[in-house]
Amino acid sequence: MEQELETLVNKYPELDSCVNEVKQAAGLLISCYEQNGKLLLCGNGGSAADCDHIVGELMKGFELQRPVDDEFREKLSEGHPEDGDYLANNLQQALPAISLSSQSPLLMAFANDVATDMVFAQQVYGYGQKSDVLLGISTSGNSKNVVRAMKVAKTMGLTTIGMTGKNGGQLKELCDVAIQVPWERTLDIQERHLPIYHRLCIILENHFFKS
Repeated sequence: MEQELETLVNKYPELDSCVNEVKQAAGLLISCYEQNGKLLLCGNGGSAADCDHIVGELMKGFELQRPVDDEFREKLSEGHPEDGDYLANNLQQALPAISLSSQSPLLMAFANDVATDMVFAQQVYGYGQKSDVLLGISTSGNSKNVVRAMKVAKTMGLTTIGMTGKNGGQLKELCDVAIQVPWERTLDIQERHLPIYHRLCIILENHFFKS
């Protein structure tokens, strides 16, 4: 972990101000997955795209190969001799993650029928377990649907992590760890969020899959 955090700061020196929070977030995520939990993510606009991006790095190999274990490979071969090897060769071990921002039909239905600022909170209430982590991304820290999701997550006992900007907004008060990059413009904040979550994904992958 220390090497990856050093790489992050070397490439983006201004992120030294929040590297301790990145380290804490990594520790919370490792603990989540060691307890068979999952990561829920929410955000709007570019931050919604970041949520989807993170899921893509966690649910399949990122920098490492993640072959299925020998026991599962054997079960596939025994149960499906016609293509068991193909199944095993093309599956990769995953770190479970769900982007709440990507479920368009549910989001539109709930926004239309109930309340637009509760779309993420409803999903946290439906999916969330105490072993899970909710990562909320908001450049202002004040996105109502993200803030309300955090309140529900805290009430349910989930671990909460926020990624936001210099001021942190309401989000920082609702998070076990708030990663506040030292910028105020939306585009500047988003540009610094990406290297942070890339490092988090690499740290997790190395921890669970590096042989």
